[in-house]
Amino acid sequence: MTEAASALKTTPLHALHVELGARMVPFAGYDMPVQYPLGILKEHQHTREKAGLFDVSHMGQVRLTGEDPAAALETLVPGDIKGLARGRMRYTLFLNEQGGILDDLMVTNAGDHLFLVVNAACKEQDVAHLREKLAGKAEVELLDDLALMALQGPMAAAVMARFVPEAATMKFMSYLPATFKGVPVVLTRSGYTGEDGYEISCDKADAEMIARALLAEAEVEAIGLGARDSLRLEAGLCLYGHDIDTTTTPVEGALEWTLPKRRRAEGGFPGYDIIHRQLTEGATRRRVGIQPDGRQPAREHTEIQDAAGNRIGEVTSGGFGPTAGAPVAMGYVDIANSAVDTPLTLVVRGKPLAARVAATPFVPQRYYRG
Repeated sequence: MTEAASALKTTPLHALHVELGARMVPFAGYDMPVQYPLGILKEHQHTREKAGLFDVSHMGQVRLTGEDPAAALETLVPGDIKGLARGRMRYTLFLNEQGGILDDLMVTNAGDHLFLVVNAACKEQDVAHLREKLAGKAEVELLDDLALMALQGPMAAAVMARFVPEAATMKFMSYLPATFKGVPVVLTRSGYTGEDGYEISCDKADAEMIARALLAEAEVEAIGLGARDSLRLEAGLCLYGHDIDTTTTPVEGALEWTLPKRRRAEGGFPGYDIIHRQLTEGATRRRVGIQPDGRQPAREHTEIQDAAGNRIGEVTSGGFGPTAGAPVAMGYVDIANSAVDTPLTLVVRGKPLAARVAATPFVPQRYYRG
């Protein structure tokens, strides 16, 4: 093992990944499975058709407590956290003073605390940010003793109900403390594939037992990071550090839906003046879906040109969409070229490739809303 490889962190399921024949790669400081012997294409299709199990234990799980943690958190994010009902969760964004996105995250009202899930590559800086900005207002605890898995796909609910019967009636973006084969878990009906499914938070010591129990079900296969990326891209979901980052605002990122009416009116979060101005007057660029012609995919950093050959942006995520049956991409273009069906030119390996602005998601999302 090289020094670089030995410095990588591992999740509680690392030995299981190796046992299952996963190809392991460095990702966000962790040794993670990019694919299993089934292969990325079949793993993708299996998740769309049946159920896939993903190890997302590298993500950061954080508990926020205090007199009013929701009010405290609203000073850092534009989401309506105070209005979040108990047992419900919401997607929101950490912002900087320029309105740029420091990270995207999930926030759950767990009753006596807020439960946050943040991105692996950002978790240390997110926790430091929370502790600095919320000092005296809320206590911040990184839950290093927990693992996290995602069970995704149209058969996920049927599988989960065999172990946790009450999971069957959970609605999208809801939270449930439960018991799985005698051990405590926290389920959320959520995920990042565009499919119905769950994320399962549990003690590290119980993770392998839960994973093996789920993988023993006929509908379930282990799925790696490769298919996770193609699934979320088809679903039109942003990958932090690629489609959104500190240089992009929620308005530029086509994430206005994360800015509810009350927060738009009241403000009180970082970058409010810039974001309010963009909401009122419009931004100069926008994240859009992109549909290349033919079968050639356009990868990240591919130059985007307008009909006259002027550079107007670049691709931030791109690849072949197995369910879409065609290449799909997302990227930023100037606002004049952001309308659906606007013709674009992509410069792929020095050659022009015709494309157009496309509506997202590329594949219909199938969340369970009850």
